[in-house]
Amino acid sequence: MLNFSDPSKLRTKKIVFEDVYPAQDSSTLEQLKELSSRRVNVESINSNRSITEAIAREMSGGLTTQCEQDIQKLERYLPLLQNLVHHIDSIGDKPLLSQLTPKLRISWTSPLSSSSFFNLMGPKFFQIDNLRFELGIVLFFYAAMLREWGSQVLVTDLVQSTTIFRRAAGVYHYLAHEVLPFLKDARTPEGPPEATPSVALVMSFICLAEAQIVTTMKAEEKKSADTLLSKLHYGVVQLFDEATGFYTTASKECKDISPILMDYISCSKVVHELRSYKYMAQAVKTEGQIGIAIGLLKQALNNVQKNMGGVESWRMVIKEDIDSLTALLKKYEQENEFVWREKVPFDHHLPSLQGKKITTCISYSPERWERTLALKI
Repeated sequence: MLNFSDPSKLRTKKIVFEDVYPAQDSSTLEQLKELSSRRVNVESINSNRSITEAIAREMSGGLTTQCEQDIQKLERYLPLLQNLVHHIDSIGDKPLLSQLTPKLRISWTSPLSSSSFFNLMGPKFFQIDNLRFELGIVLFFYAAMLREWGSQVLVTDLVQSTTIFRRAAGVYHYLAHEVLPFLKDARTPEGPPEATPSVALVMSFICLAEAQIVTTMKAEEKKSADTLLSKLHYGVVQLFDEATGFYTTASKECKDISPILMDYISCSKVVHELRSYKYMAQAVKTEGQIGIAIGLLKQALNNVQKNMGGVESWRMVIKEDIDSLTALLKKYEQENEFVWREKVPFDHHLPSLQGKKITTCISYSPERWERTLALKI
């Protein structure tokens, strides 16, 4: 799997809720202070750590990895934030409330924006004066950290990794349909891509594709049939195709979206299309159709873009797959020349790749701590 951790590199500025929202009683004041305290922990993610690993582990209840500790920080903040958003929504459109919320100065960076890559003055912060923006970005952050955790678990537990990627896909799906649409009037084309529903859907399908990649790795580990492996790899391509469709929509809605996201999708598609062709060629070769196998390998190599974008590590993976197919093609051609002498078909005379998509989202159900808040509004 290609490495793309940019979505999890979000950063934010400090918020003190009790300094903005006036409490009518001590219970409400304590809840606002707790909300601010939980957010301080969120603000520490991706910043310079000021505590030792041992202390961080003890504070998290024994969680050993920084990624798990960061996910816990987000999980402890979200229920309180959900409750505040619910309460503010129930108050309705009051003049004083519309004056108070902007004082929070809710600001987040955007790792998926072009300006974040070329800003020499440090990370650019985007501010939207809406609590739904805070909820939306924190949920995006949560899904991105789950996705990062799924990548880390990949080396030790394929089944758990698949589950985590599916959970991340579910959070992004919920975000796209249940949270970000309410920000429509507050967003601008120059705003952060992370606040756009179509970008959340791009990420949801990326997570589903990555879950299927891990499932395919498990199938390869079990030495499943080449025909099935070819379909699973092409299923990955089809999931990335769906991500591409939403990226096209996102690029029209958001002027500042980074092309790196599309590069990741494109490079991943190339990798898994090549592998699908390879397994399909091996399958038809096993069936005694070496001419078709040669034709498939030639078609795969002809289809590869010669000048791929993306980072060097991604291009190196593609090159390794190209080299693998080239070596297999040479082997089959030599065998065909000296043994079988079959005619090699091309283009429409060759069978088409077939895909099998088997991963789905694990639905996200938000947790809200139902506590009564009494604000002087």
